[in-house]
Amino acid sequence: MADILKISDATALALHSMVHLAIEPDGQSTTAEIAELFKASRHHLAKVHQRLTKAGLINSNRGPAGGVSLAKDPESITLLEIYEVMEGSMLCNPCLFGNDTCPRNDCVLGNLLPGLARQVRDYFEKTTIAQLAQESTWGKVDASEPPSQD
Repeated sequence: MADILKISDATALALHSMVHLAIEPDGQSTTAEIAELFKASRHHLAKVHQRLTKAGLINSNRGPAGGVSLAKDPESITLLEIYEVMEGSMLCNPCLFGNDTCPRNDCVLGNLLPGLARQVRDYFEKTTIAQLAQESTWGKVDASEPPSQD
C-alpha cells in the first residue's frame, strides 16, 4: 500500500512552496522565508526550488530583490505535475507486492488498492495549485477568534 501515495519530504516542500507562492500577494518569496515558514532546511528547499525551476514551474531571481515566483498560471499547475517533477511517474500499482497484477485470482484486500490508487491519481491530476490556494486558510485571520492582547 506504500506505493499508492509516496510523498518524500522534498515533494511535500515542493507542494507547500507552490501553494505558498500562489497565495503571496506579490507572488514572490525567498527560499529563506519559505524554509522558515515550513521549518525546513534552507539548503534542502533550495535544491527543491532548483528542480522546480529546471522543470519550468517557478522562476528564480538572485539579488536583493530576488526570490522565487510561479512561472505559470496557478490554474494550470496540477499536483500531479509537481509530484512527477519530484518523484517521477505516479504509478498506480494495484498489488502490495509490487506486481502489475496479483498472482492470486482474488486479492486479500479485494478491489481496495486499485480503487485507492485511481482515486489518489485522479485527485492529483484534477487539483490545481490555484484551487488549494483559494481553499487555504494560511495567513488568514479567523474572525471568530478575538485579537490577541499582547
